Amino acid sequence: GAFQKKGHSARILSPEEAERLAKDRVLVSEFKQLKLEKEAQKNWDLFYKRNSTNFFKDRHWTTREFQELKACREFADQKLTILEAGCGVGNCLFPLLEDDLNIFAYACDFSPRAVEYVKKNALYSTERCKVFQCDLTKDDLLQNIPADSVDVVMLIFVLSAIHPDKMHLVLKNIYKVLKPGKCVLFRDYGLYDHAMLRFKSGSKLGENFYVRQDGTRSYFFTEEFLSQLFKAEGYEQVVNEYVQRETVNRKEDLRVPRVFLQSKFQKP
Repeated sequence: GAFQKKGHSARILSPEEAERLAKDRVLVSEFKQLKLEKEAQKNWDLFYKRNSTNFFKDRHWTTREFQELKACREFADQKLTILEAGCGVGNCLFPLLEDDLNIFAYACDFSPRAVEYVKKNALYSTERCKVFQCDLTKDDLLQNIPADSVDVVMLIFVLSAIHPDKMHLVLKNIYKVLKPGKCVLFRDYGLYDHAMLRFKSGSKLGENFYVRQDGTRSYFFTEEFLSQLFKAEGYEQVVNEYVQRETVNRKEDLRVPRVFLQSKFQKP
């Protein structure tokens, strides 16, 4: 079973969790941090090589969670142009294209291997989507997408994999292709999510920023940090809240706290 609540208060740590996080102060060396930044693409490519298309479940929850995909239409069968920034192997993209025949999707990913998996998917059709490899922090989206042409940008579990110092570059890049009055739909890891509490000491890169054993990195967002990040690039905040879930494994009597940020920011 699981329960879910939404709102503006962050998860409160247990005394044991707070103590463990307080002790974990040692940061990964600067030399290793620079190496991780330089090898970020290689590490994600290896991740997809190991896991192929089997790691993430298809995200059929997206349309349920983001009613905006339906709500942002001015009339029922209006054709929407969306961009999935950081599409991985298409776990979110293909369920969406199946579910909604009036969508044209641009999709891009950092990993060339992930892009190849998308192109090999039986559901891939160049009439309905255009997929391309892109480093959102430096490759100009305007090379593949016309300015002010996208109705909805989906940024789902992507920004957390990028160095906090470079996140603003992603938002600046996306801003150029988004139509005025249209939105970025965001979902990503929130502060004190179970994944954050599971990192062993020696994994910390900075405040709320960690490295996994495979070299991929993950940032855990606070509502304030995300809000400032978007507003600094000219977006207006529509919704920005924590989603807290507790998944209960009754067999092992385990309670797993999941914390995400689910948000919507608009280009004026």
